[in-house]
Amino acid sequence: MTELELRYYQRGELPNGFRQLLIDVHADAYAAEMDDPFTQRFPWFVDHWSALEGFTCVVGFDGEEPVGFAYGAPAKTGREWWREHIDPAPERDSTFSFSELMVRPRWRKTGAAELLHSALMAGRDEALAVLLVDPDHPKVATLYESWGYRKVGDRRPFPDSPRYSVMLRDLP
Repeated sequence: MTELELRYYQRGELPNGFRQLLIDVHADAYAAEMDDPFTQRFPWFVDHWSALEGFTCVVGFDGEEPVGFAYGAPAKTGREWWREHIDPAPERDSTFSFSELMVRPRWRKTGAAELLHSALMAGRDEALAVLLVDPDHPKVATLYESWGYRKVGDRRPFPDSPRYSVMLRDLP
């Protein structure tokens, strides 16, 4: 397991350079896919998510070098990604929308992803966590399953996005 310094960030308390830090990690993590127009929209997603009420981000550092990050925000009641796939909804249905988990190539397969995920999910008040995963990356889906997520459906969130698997997990 990689030993990292974890730094936590919240909406309204983001330091100068935070946005660029995420964009730089993304550029390294997706270097081979940067010609894809959907991948190029990542800065828009950073702006969108970081403006949401309850936005939380955990960034892992090896010294001063950013290794990766995980972020998300609580979903608005009744507008969660999973609702169209589960009927009836669970009795406890407050949901944390887990948007991104990114680890730079040099730190992959070191335990950094699990550490970032666990840090982001620790102490959440919501009953559930939901995420989207590209089904063309079965190893990633298997990793999420090992963390307690289960596939509940498929979704294309944007007309130009891939079709994703919707995965849901109970939170303690």
